[in-house]
Amino acid sequence: MSFSGVLGFFSVRPHNPVGDDGRMALGDHLRELRGRIVRSIAVLVVLFVVSLFFYNQLLELVLAPYNQAREALGASTETKAYVKGATGPLLLQLKLCGVAALVVSSPFWLYQLWAFIMPGLHPSEKKWTRIFIAIAGPLFFLGVATGYYVLPKGLEVLIGFTPDGLENLVEFGEYFSFLTRMLLVFGVAFEIPLFVIMLNLAGVVKGKQLGRYRSWIILFTFIFAAVATPSTDPFSMLMLALPMLLLFLVAEVIARWIDRIRDRRRGAGSTDRWDDDTASDL
Repeated sequence: MSFSGVLGFFSVRPHNPVGDDGRMALGDHLRELRGRIVRSIAVLVVLFVVSLFFYNQLLELVLAPYNQAREALGASTETKAYVKGATGPLLLQLKLCGVAALVVSSPFWLYQLWAFIMPGLHPSEKKWTRIFIAIAGPLFFLGVATGYYVLPKGLEVLIGFTPDGLENLVEFGEYFSFLTRMLLVFGVAFEIPLFVIMLNLAGVVKGKQLGRYRSWIILFTFIFAAVATPSTDPFSMLMLALPMLLLFLVAEVIARWIDRIRDRRRGAGSTDRWDDDTASDL
């Protein structure tokens, strides 16, 4: 394949421009999608190779919560991490570096996904999508950072149940899966209030409804935190539930503010200012 052919394979530009009706041929859509997928995979492979050179640092980062929990337990509980099988060390290195490359490259492949969908959106939808992406990323990483912070305490509680006279052996593959689930749960949970605001912008949920069902929201938030946290200890549950409740409160305030602006724009003569279950003056 020639150099121009390689560039054409990676290209995402359609052969035919978008028509006046905003439509594009199916072949051009598929060509653009292929180019964005290939670019994302290429970046992922490059970052995977780079992460191999930082394997020791990544391993220390992943083992830090476990080591902190082991130091907190002291001599009261004997625990040791191990790798199972002859191929375990190799699989461990590939898995750890693969996850690191996937996380580091997430801004690039998420942008590729958004850039593929964006041409089909209306101008107002593009504006709200940009705001959503700008807020969703930091919120997710804030949730991951919170999960990483509380993880040592959760491990300390779980390993502390080891009976006297027995040694606790932690298989690294299971530990790594537990860590990724824990961080993913915290990251996704911090996005839920943002989805509430998006539903309010779409007219599905109103600020008054959030205030009316606030007690139920608090109850189900604690139930969700208790079920979602893999560590099942009360400290991790509280560290997930309390920030979520704070974000829900912020979401309710923003939703009420959006509703007031929306009602002001509709005017006093519009019947849309009443809720569906509210009787009009007539």
